[in-house]
Amino acid sequence: MKALNLAALKRFFLFAAIGLLLFLLTLDTLAREGMPRSWIGYFFLFGTTFAYAGIGLRHRSSNIEEFYVAGRRVPAFLNGMATAADWVSAATFISLTGGLFATGFNGLAYVIGWTGGFCLLALFIAPYLRKFGQFSIADFLAARYACAPETRWFRLDLIRLFAASATILISFIYVIAQIYAVGLITSRFIGVDFTTGIFLGLASILVCSFLGGMRSVTWTQILQYLILLAAFLLPTMWLSIKHNQGPVPQLNYGKVLQHLSQQEAQLNTDAREIGVRQMHAAHAAQLTLDVQNLPQSWQQGRSDLLATLAQLRQSNAPLASIREQELKLANYPKSAQKAKLEWQREAASSLARAAPVLAQVSVFPKDAALQSNGELDSSTRHSERNNFLALVACLMLGTCALPHILIRSYTVPNVQASRNSMFWTLFFIALLYLSIPALAVLIKFDLLQNLVGLPYNKLPSWVGYWSALDRVHPVLQITDINHDGIVQWGEIWIDPDILVLASPELAGLPSVFSGLIAVGALAAALSTADGLLLAMSNSLSHDVYFHMLDRHASEQKRVTISKLLLLAVAFFAAYAASLRPADILSLVGAAFSLAAATLFPVLVAAIFWRRANRAAALCAMATGALVCLMYMLRCHPALGGNVSGQWWHIAPISAGIFALPAATLSLIVVSWLTPAPSPACQQLVTYLRQPDEFAD
Repeated sequence: MKALNLAALKRFFLFAAIGLLLFLLTLDTLAREGMPRSWIGYFFLFGTTFAYAGIGLRHRSSNIEEFYVAGRRVPAFLNGMATAADWVSAATFISLTGGLFATGFNGLAYVIGWTGGFCLLALFIAPYLRKFGQFSIADFLAARYACAPETRWFRLDLIRLFAASATILISFIYVIAQIYAVGLITSRFIGVDFTTGIFLGLASILVCSFLGGMRSVTWTQILQYLILLAAFLLPTMWLSIKHNQGPVPQLNYGKVLQHLSQQEAQLNTDAREIGVRQMHAAHAAQLTLDVQNLPQSWQQGRSDLLATLAQLRQSNAPLASIREQELKLANYPKSAQKAKLEWQREAASSLARAAPVLAQVSVFPKDAALQSNGELDSSTRHSERNNFLALVACLMLGTCALPHILIRSYTVPNVQASRNSMFWTLFFIALLYLSIPALAVLIKFDLLQNLVGLPYNKLPSWVGYWSALDRVHPVLQITDINHDGIVQWGEIWIDPDILVLASPELAGLPSVFSGLIAVGALAAALSTADGLLLAMSNSLSHDVYFHMLDRHASEQKRVTISKLLLLAVAFFAAYAASLRPADILSLVGAAFSLAAATLFPVLVAAIFWRRANRAAALCAMATGALVCLMYMLRCHPALGGNVSGQWWHIAPISAGIFALPAATLSLIVVSWLTPAPSPACQQLVTYLRQPDEFAD
């Protein structure tokens, strides 16, 4: 078995490397011959989709164990690579670099939280789940906490129902972020409408998970990891060489960071930069006043736009001016309530841009308060520190309870392989994570070197391309706010979610690499989306349908039900993503907070505390979910909340910091107030904590 796997692994890597190299060389040749950029995009998109489809067909299966857990025979090395691809989502590949670029040190909360969480997962949860076996997280919790008795018409297993519901809710929020990223990538790269891009990407997501479940998804994720790693490292290495730092930026970008800090300090004393920041502050103040004067301010603004448009038409103004005014009217908020949300977000953005460059380190710029000397006051620094630590805690503990990552523990042959798999996962993740801060620093340094101070009539061509890509939802804006004809740092706005996608143009790489990095970003989103959709559909078919509705269903029927549910969940998630509910990092953060609040306490107690019982687990999951959702609804503007409702200025993305203690406290109190679990449940804890050799 090992020799066969090793030989298959060598062949797979060899064919993947040769195929990718030939593909890049062919498209580079076509691009040099004048092939349009959109055609290159279609070749990349459909070429990789066909590769994924080939893997799906090669490893298709209707066997229940193959479909759910890949037959429990994935070697630790391969499972580590597949888990890394499952983990490196669109938030990591696309948004994390942009987050570090925009927020500085505070963006490291994601790196610290996610990496620390994987260490905890490898040590304290994953091996015990593999020792238990079965197919899902709900299987483990139902067995540990002893399911409720049957009724005549329904197998009322509340623990299983709650765990399955938590799995579906967490995974659904997370997968919306991945599908949103798919739409963003495809629409930016091949020029299709955002909604069309979502459903094009959805076909790539379904082609593997639908055909072979976990078995085909595992092999697809291995290929996707190789693609996304190559796509991320090449621009980073190129930028490092460009700035004389050698081909290993992970070790040398500290020197660039020193120069970057000096440049930022100079920007804070530049008179033109100060003037631009004052204009941003005035704009934020005007927007805040408009919000206070709603709905009259919204009505007046609409009337002014209509009057200006009518005047332009009557005076036979240039067609470009008329179209620009029509676009302003089309983008104007449709109601006073929408105006409030949009103006609050725009005011927060303007306030952040009004801050000195070195002060732009807050993940939550709406909380920023500046003293007269341009430094953050002590209360704001205290708030930022609390938010940083709260976010790290939520991401760390949420990582330990993400269903689509936990079920990968079931796919390896034994407990030792599970531990080894986690080691390889951390290794493969580190290859990417060590490069993310380097790329963020190198891009910012490159922009300050080559864009700031440049005359507007000499802007590079990539600025025009990215600025014109989406007029309704612009991703890049460079506006001469002070009308001096020179680019200032405060006049540049880049959507953090497109920073990595635009990095080949920023680095001066050949155009074919734009396609490679887009496909790499797409691979990151698809690999995670595949795992999440499988986690949801398998939970619905296995935990809800099979265990609660039809215990006599055949394996073939269960796999068919799982595939049908996979399609339904995928299309529902695609529709939700098409509504653009929030930015990628916000959605991902919400999923992690929910995972930390609902599943983490009951998982840890199930393994390490014999006294924890069924009633306590139910209370803990319900309490965690309710507190977490309540705080998000109370404080998140996109959900109708208000930032003034925050407790201790903790942002809604870190709602788990309140929900987790509430869930843990309810679990402890209820466990001591109710009878102890059955001896069988306590024996399961003893079995799980035995040395590994007794388990295999």
